[in-house]
Amino acid sequence: MVAAGLAGLALLSLLTCGYLAWGGGSGDTPRGQQPRAGARRSQPHIIFILADDQGFRDVGYHGSEIRTPTLDRLAAQGVKLENYYVQPMCTPSRSQLITGKYQIHTGLQHSIIRPTQPNCLPLDNVTLPQKLKEVGYSTHMVGKWHLGFYRRECMPTQRGFDSFFGSLLGSGDYYTHFKCDSPGICGYDLYENDNAAWDHDTGIYSTQMYTQKVQHILASHDPRKPIFLYIAYQAVHSPLQAPGRYFEHYRSINNINRRRYAAMLACLDEAINNVTLALKRYGYYENSIIIYSSDNGGQPMAGGSNWPLRGSKGTYWEGGIRAVGFVHSPLLKNKGSVCKELVHITDWFPTLITLAEGQIDEDIQLDGYDIWETISEGRRSPRVDILHNIDPIYTKAKNGSWAAGYGIWNTAIQSAIRVNHWKLLTGNPGYSDWVPPQAFSNAGPNRWHNERVSWSAGKTVWLFNISADPYERVDLSARYPEVVKQLLRRLSQFNRTAVPVRYPPKDPRSNPKLNGGVWGPWFKEDDKKKKSDKSKGVNKQKKKKKNKK
Repeated sequence: MVAAGLAGLALLSLLTCGYLAWGGGSGDTPRGQQPRAGARRSQPHIIFILADDQGFRDVGYHGSEIRTPTLDRLAAQGVKLENYYVQPMCTPSRSQLITGKYQIHTGLQHSIIRPTQPNCLPLDNVTLPQKLKEVGYSTHMVGKWHLGFYRRECMPTQRGFDSFFGSLLGSGDYYTHFKCDSPGICGYDLYENDNAAWDHDTGIYSTQMYTQKVQHILASHDPRKPIFLYIAYQAVHSPLQAPGRYFEHYRSINNINRRRYAAMLACLDEAINNVTLALKRYGYYENSIIIYSSDNGGQPMAGGSNWPLRGSKGTYWEGGIRAVGFVHSPLLKNKGSVCKELVHITDWFPTLITLAEGQIDEDIQLDGYDIWETISEGRRSPRVDILHNIDPIYTKAKNGSWAAGYGIWNTAIQSAIRVNHWKLLTGNPGYSDWVPPQAFSNAGPNRWHNERVSWSAGKTVWLFNISADPYERVDLSARYPEVVKQLLRRLSQFNRTAVPVRYPPKDPRSNPKLNGGVWGPWFKEDDKKKKSDKSKGVNKQKKKKKNKK
């Protein structure tokens, strides 16, 4: 167990205040201190870094005006994933990463888990850290959870992590760690394991605070023993906040949201540099695998850019689900390469368990594939399709029908699927503009620069050849009806395996005012027992009355 608290980080915090020299060897070691010798062993250290709301264009090697030297360098020396998919929102991507299952197989098909909902990742799902613990890994999570917390069993430390430091909700203030879900429903959201981390309410910017915690974990752990470190940064999700010095290079950006977003991303890039330096300093790097991923596409209204992809966060257009991703590791065989094979966020579950020499139980019905040889050696991906999602309770498309779906599928339902080169969308796929860089040239968001397509009234089916048309500009549904039918049948097959949607109404007991001003577990087994006892008592009284009669 990692020692609680951030005390004694004075030396380590120096790492978060600017870049140190890059590169291996003595250049990374403070004078008079030798790096710990991490014995090379077959089980690699696994560091999974998940950024929040980073747009597809928002990395230097995709042509961004925002400087990301660390991400560019790590990706260039590793393997860039250029056909890599996630989900369009926070909870769905995180649930699929940690279980290796599509949303339809966990009941989290709709939206995200809200702070006031009595909901969490179903407890009968085995998680990635649980499987890694089985084979001797020390497992630690730093950052944003967003997989539910209404009962204690839902907390990260109950789902396989030895330690947790971070937030439970989807967003919050970067300095105060305070979040209002609605007027009057507000609370503190920073945790150390299972308790509110009031001691750390010192106004430190979360990206830097999380990096300090990661450095502390690495300094405290023995590098001869395998570690799984899941770093889920809050950045670059709104609210748009960053320390002042990160604005220096971006004062020329007129759009205030884009400028703030750029500063946040610059700070995140620096943080990842410091995490990498710590891996080298403490003897982990040579036997480590670093995976970097965004959880969904960017939100243009909050400064993110997915250009030249279509759409944004929260949609099933490519701009919502095609992500920045790469793998950096001395263990890669084909370093400095680009992987254009199909990869999905569910694939990390079986891939990492296999690399860790773990076992995947036969009764676990996974949707992910082991894609390590695809990434490391350039082999073909075992994946030929991706179910982006089927959401039966999302707002139905007014003109959707079974007839429009050839009697195979009701096209009023929001769904999206990829099979080989083909992608099919039905229902209401969401905000569909292309938002070019010049849309951020003014002081405020300017939709006049956006490119739009006026679809004919009543359209509820779209078909694209993503390999030939990654920007989804040419709808082929009318030209290839047989392909449409094939993909609709595949959707129908997936739908037959779906579990019921879990999306309960809000629970008034979730109000932080009732829980010491903190967002945290509110559902207690005692409440359930009292309710059960009460109903039993009512039934007994009814029986007595019946017997008297």
